[in-house]
Amino acid sequence: MEILGYFGALIIGVVLGLIGGGGSILTVPVLVYLLAVNPVTATAYSLFVVGTSALVGALKNMQKKLVDFRTAIVFSIPAFIAVYATRKYIVPAIPESLFSIGDFEITKNIGIMLFFAIIMILASVSMIRENGKKRSEQVAVSYNYLLIIIEGIVVGVLTGIVGAGGGFLIIPALVLLAKLPMKKAVATSLLIIAIKSLIGFIGDVQNMNINWAFLAIFTGLSMIGMFIGIYLNKFIDGKKLKKGFGWFVLLMGIYIIWAEIA
Repeated sequence: MEILGYFGALIIGVVLGLIGGGGSILTVPVLVYLLAVNPVTATAYSLFVVGTSALVGALKNMQKKLVDFRTAIVFSIPAFIAVYATRKYIVPAIPESLFSIGDFEITKNIGIMLFFAIIMILASVSMIRENGKKRSEQVAVSYNYLLIIIEGIVVGVLTGIVGAGGGFLIIPALVLLAKLPMKKAVATSLLIIAIKSLIGFIGDVQNMNINWAFLAIFTGLSMIGMFIGIYLNKFIDGKKLKKGFGWFVLLMGIYIIWAEIA
């Protein structure tokens, strides 16, 4: 199972490199079900893996001048405050026993995995129903500051609880609320994900003991996978794979719900 877990880390990176996102949502299931990591710890490790991977992608996009820094700052500030507060204060404050349904007790760990499964299902729907309409690259960027701040807080809290990047929420928000063209929205979302995930992870460093050696190996394998995926992207159309991966994520979300309540 441990070998499968480390192979899973490599696959996460390959998916990220091939389709530009989505792979990070596999991080928590791989850590929990293949490497037997506690769900709360797994969401913390996931923040680091997601943040590091997104940072690599963001740096590449900066070189191509696709990142809109003003939008990234406006969105990131409320998002990283929310994710840091969630990891530092809210997650540790969640009681070990949430509630019971008959003889079945919903514990903190089960609750986090069920919530994560719901987020996976929502993300899968976003991938499967990907809108083919493209916004003109010439449209002027405009802002709805209040809604961007609210969206940043919501995404920050969700990221803090489940440890996923939330790109499926961020990209539509940047397109609709900041009027960014799709390419810039995708590139800018990576910088936002990197900032809020890594700052959220700092909240965990202050609360729990981190197995740095394990985390370095897992993240390193994901990075290697990411470069393999980027290379394979020259021969395989990542967009065509995205819908298929969306169905896989949907099945994974359903499996997690079954595994936790069965």
